[in-house]
Amino acid sequence: MIVGAGLAGLCCARVLHRAGVKFTLIDSADAVGGRIRTDVVDGFRLDRGFQVFLPSYPEAKAVLDYPALQLKSFEPGSLVRLGGKFHELSDPWRRPIAGVLSAFSPIGTLTDKLKIAKLRSDVLRGTVKELYARPESTTLAALQARGFSANIIDRFFRPFLGGIFLDPSLNTSSRMFEFVFRMFSTGLASLPALGMEEIPKQLARDLPQDSIRLNTTVTQLTEITLTLASGETLTPKAVVLAGPHSKRLLGDETLPQPCGVTCLYFRMPTPLHTKPILVLNGEGTGPINNLCVPSVVSPSYAPAGSHLLSVTVLGTNHGPDLEQQVRSQLASWYGEVANTWPHLRTYSIPFALPAQHHLEPDEAPAKVRPGVFVCGDHRHTASINGAMASGRRAAEEMLREGG
Repeated sequence: MIVGAGLAGLCCARVLHRAGVKFTLIDSADAVGGRIRTDVVDGFRLDRGFQVFLPSYPEAKAVLDYPALQLKSFEPGSLVRLGGKFHELSDPWRRPIAGVLSAFSPIGTLTDKLKIAKLRSDVLRGTVKELYARPESTTLAALQARGFSANIIDRFFRPFLGGIFLDPSLNTSSRMFEFVFRMFSTGLASLPALGMEEIPKQLARDLPQDSIRLNTTVTQLTEITLTLASGETLTPKAVVLAGPHSKRLLGDETLPQPCGVTCLYFRMPTPLHTKPILVLNGEGTGPINNLCVPSVVSPSYAPAGSHLLSVTVLGTNHGPDLEQQVRSQLASWYGEVANTWPHLRTYSIPFALPAQHHLEPDEAPAKVRPGVFVCGDHRHTASINGAMASGRRAAEEMLREGG
């Protein structure tokens, strides 16, 4: 029995299915995907919280059919809002001309940009496992130890990495930072053409459909007996708790604290920028951390004649006037036209990612007590890759013990 049909649960089920082991995958939601879901609203595809997929993820490369996802890529770089203007910071390895031009932008010094080249070289050295075993500090301390100026830390790294880790303080593990920077250095941030939910949907298509049971909530776990909200009890041979709800069912207060995020979507007649590029708030004021136009990356994100604006605000403890605050900041950046863009939906996601202040070189055993296993991105790297790898390893550990 696998509880949780997010990426970890789906990848666990995939391994069991290929080994010929029968299982039931249950989830309280109405579809698979966990935290990776896409809603269609008025013809727009709204991912539940802005996310990107990194094709360089080693676990994903081994499992997913990339051509079927029809991945659409962002530009390798970003636009940083600073001093009332947008300044492009481009990847000189993949966009040499733009990279040379961005060397003279006010986002950091020329020395900072040379240090980014050294950082890229360092994170690409050795294996990913060796990277996990390197000395650990916070991301902020690691950047400072490398000699980066406060300018580039605050103007670029804080909004960029803060948007990835949902941690603007940059207290995330330096090992996690180096892993993520390695992934960005070897692959272009992308979106599946039809939305992020295409990833879990692809995984689910390989499973027997009668093995997936949705709209089913587990309220209690005693030994290996599951009690459902309906009052039904299930006593399988073994239980895999796949995802953050394992904290509730196990009563384990040692599990990481959640990081939350708020995502607002707006309809626009024309795109803000013609490039498929991420926009970062380098000024450090106002609610916006980053924004993008997903429909420029993949036209399928919006109906013909319209475009989709995605705005990310870190945290979830915002007042009822958040939309107006966001509009005000958008108007200061793009003009009063921002006040005419219809609001499509706001997603407030209290548990978008587990905080990752420490990353062990080797993943902890999936077995937490006889017959009970745990997996999820909180077990290793807080990422799509970490969730998928954790699910696979839980299944492999279960199989070694006799299924």
